[in-house]
Formats: sequence, C-alpha cells, structure tokens
Amino acid sequence: MSPVSVLITIVAYFLILFTVSYIAGRKADNEGFFVGNRKSAWYVVAFAMIGSSISGVTFVSVPGMVAASSFSYLQMVLGFVVGQFIIAFVLIPLFYRMNLVSIYEYLENRFGASSYRTGAWFFFISKMLGAAVRLFLVCLTLQLLVFEPFHLPFLLNVIITVALVWLYTFQGGVKSLIWTDTLKTFCLIVSVVLCIWFIAADLDLGVGSMITTIEKSDLSRMFFFDDVNDKRYFFKQFLAGIFTMIAMTGLDQDMMQRNLSCKNFKDSQKNMITSGILQFFVILLFLMLGVLLYTFTAQQGIENPAKSDQLFPMVATGHYFPAVVGVLFIIGLIASAYSAAGSALTALTTSFTVDILKAKDKPEKELVSIRKRVHVGMAVVMGVVIFVFNMLNNTSVIDAVYILASYTYGPILGLFAFGIFTKKAVRDRYVPLIAILSPVLCFILQKNSEAWFHGYQFSYELLLFNAFFTFIGLCLLIKRND
Repeated sequence: MSPVSVLITIVAYFLILFTVSYIAGRKADNEGFFVGNRKSAWYVVAFAMIGSSISGVTFVSVPGMVAASSFSYLQMVLGFVVGQFIIAFVLIPLFYRMNLVSIYEYLENRFGASSYRTGAWFFFISKMLGAAVRLFLVCLTLQLLVFEPFHLPFLLNVIITVALVWLYTFQGGVKSLIWTDTLKTFCLIVSVVLCIWFIAADLDLGVGSMITTIEKSDLSRMFFFDDVNDKRYFFKQFLAGIFTMIAMTGLDQDMMQRNLSCKNFKDSQKNMITSGILQFFVILLFLMLGVLLYTFTAQQGIENPAKSDQLFPMVATGHYFPAVVGVLFIIGLIASAYSAAGSALTALTTSFTVDILKAKDKPEKELVSIRKRVHVGMAVVMGVVIFVFNMLNNTSVIDAVYILASYTYGPILGLFAFGIFTKKAVRDRYVPLIAILSPVLCFILQKNSEAWFHGYQFSYELLLFNAFFTFIGLCLLIKRND
C-alpha cells in the first residue's frame, strides 16, 4: 500500500470514530464518564467487549503464532470462557451490591486504606505500561507505512497518535467507549472475515475445502496433553486462562467499567457470558487466518519473515492481493489498537481520580475540572512512556513489560480472593509489603524452575503462584483476638 492510501484510510476511519464518540458522549456528566450512567444495554456492551479485549498486538501476532504454537492458544481461550462465568456469578453481584465506581474501593471497605492504594497503584502501573507498549507497536507500524515515507519523526507520530486517543475519550468516557468499541468490533470482525475470504479465494478454496485444508494442516492442532514441561500443555493453558481472565478482566478497572455501566447485575452477567463465548469464535478466526497465510506463502514460494508477528502485515500490505486487503488490515489494526488504548486511558483517569486522588466526593464542577486535568496528564504520561520504549530500541523491553504486567495482577487477584473467601481482618499497613514480596518470590521461582523442578518451565500459570503467595502473606497478617 502507498503511504497516501494508508493515510486516507486512517483519516476516514477517525472521522467516523469521532462522530460516533461525539454523539455518544456529548451529554455525559461525571457519572457518564466513569460508569456510563448505568444505562448501557447488555447486548451492546457484550459486542463492544470483543473489540476491547483484542489489542493491536493480538491482531498482528495471533495469526503468526500458529507456526510455533498451532491452535494451542484456544486451550487458554476455553479457560477465558470459564473465567467469564466466574466473574459473572461471583464478582459482578458483589460490585453492584456495593455500588462501586472503582472496583478497588472494595479493598478499602474490606481491608483498609493501604490495601486500597496498593490495588490502585498496581493497576495503574500495569495498565499504563501495557497500554503504552500496545500503542508503541502500532506507532512502529504507522512509522513504517506513513511517517517514514513522508520523512516525519517518530516523536510527531507519538504526539498525533496519543492526541487522537485523548480526543475521542476526553468528553464521554465510558459512555463514548462503549459505542466506539462497538464500531471497532464491527471493523475488526469484518476485516478478519474478508481477509480470510480473499486469501481463500486466491488459493481456490471454497468454504468446505478451506475448512478441510485447515483441519488437515499440522498447524491446527489444538490440544496438548503429552508433555507437562511443554508450555502448550493443556492444563497449564486452561487453568491459566481461567485465572488470567479473572485477574485481567474481573479485577481490572479498564474492563470492569464497561460491565458496571449495565442497568443491573443480571444484565451485566448476560454481557459477560455472551462476550466470553463470542471471543472464542473471534480468536478462532484469527488462528484460521494464520493457517491460510502460511499455506499461501508456501504455495507462492514467499519466504516467511524472521518474526512471526510480521507475517500478516507483510502479506496484507504487500501487493499479493487487491488493495482492499491492505485497507482492511489497516482498519482492523487501528480499530483493535485504539480500542485498547482508549479504554486504558479512560480507566487510568477513573482510577487515578477516584482511587489515588480520592476526588469522587468533590462538588460536581470541581470533579469535572480534576477529571479533565488527570485525563490530559494520563495522555502525556502514556506518550512519554511510548517515546522511552522507542529510545531504548530493544524489543526485549516489550517482553519485559508484559511479564511485569502479568506479575502486577497476581497481588490484586490474591487480595480479592482473600477478601471474598475469608472474613478475616488483616493488619492493613503491611499489605503493600506482601504485594511487593509476592512478585519477587515468583521471579526467583521462574528463574530457577528448570534447575529445581527437573526442566519444568513456568508459563502463564505463574500468575496463580503470585496470587497464592499474596494469599498466604495475608494469612500471616490476620489480626488475632486479644
């Protein structure tokens, strides 16, 4: 695709996005910004949640990962579905009963101010780093396709990208996010389906023969039960999927603010169950696309890129298919990436305003002023973090950030699990120490697991140990009766 074509596609998409955002959020007050006035239709939220749970990294990386992991990711996605049911029937009734704006308010009610601040700060760090690195990867793609051909610096790329995210979320907050995420989910699904259709057509495959080709491919193996040391081992993936979903959706302000915008907890439960099932089939489409991409490159004698996550961009934006395939790829990438960044920016604004600044009970006008200043501040911090990633110029930083983000959800999961499943009070002032020590113990465990456990390598299940250590630490802090 030419840089001009990419630029026209981006501009057209954002014009539509800003229109939807303005219409949805033009009358939003503070309650509308934070929880969407609790008037959102559950089926709209369920559809929007698909786009919010799939980032630009997922859009680019999942098709390419079938070369190394086949369809094993679906084992984890099955765990996601189970996790959604647990969130729906355990956490959602609790949060609605307490009428929470920020889910971390639960920790203050249950344990005290130190636990509350611990949960809020752990969320803030992980979400800021996670959102920034996702947007950073998109900035790299835009730099290659648009900014470099026009000889524009990466700094300008970052400023424009973050400014666009800020613009479409600054007024409506969650209220705007739900409707813009609905648009993005639609664009995401349409782009993937049409890309599959164009590639299958080029391979002379009808629907039936396409499914047969995918089934017979060595890349479509889904279940792995044979080697417990394999990171693809079923129970590692499935159990990790359950608890990752609980931690990174049920205990994440970014994701739960949408669920808390439904009219009541029963509608929110319908949303969670529906979105979980739909997410499974959307991920399946990405993996099917991956098999077709590798089949196409093998048939055409095209050398696969060194990094698997470059496969989809290389084929889609090359000149192998009609230009519409490249347009669809750009729309899908932008839709998924900006969805994640926009929701993260709103959640960070909500959490920082409500949890850290404790401004929820301020007068309406004062709260509006604080919220708007925080929103600008969060956008600036996100832009700075993205620029720092680029200066470091080391892709291992991305891996390190994802590992750090997964570590920070462990203490949050442990805190909520202890609060929900026990009735014990703890010495609240020592909770931050436990929350720091748990990831440290996990880091030591991960680094030495092969030597200590006969070659065993920890995968996503490390989150469970992180939460477990936090739970045990809280048991040691239980207040004893005099």
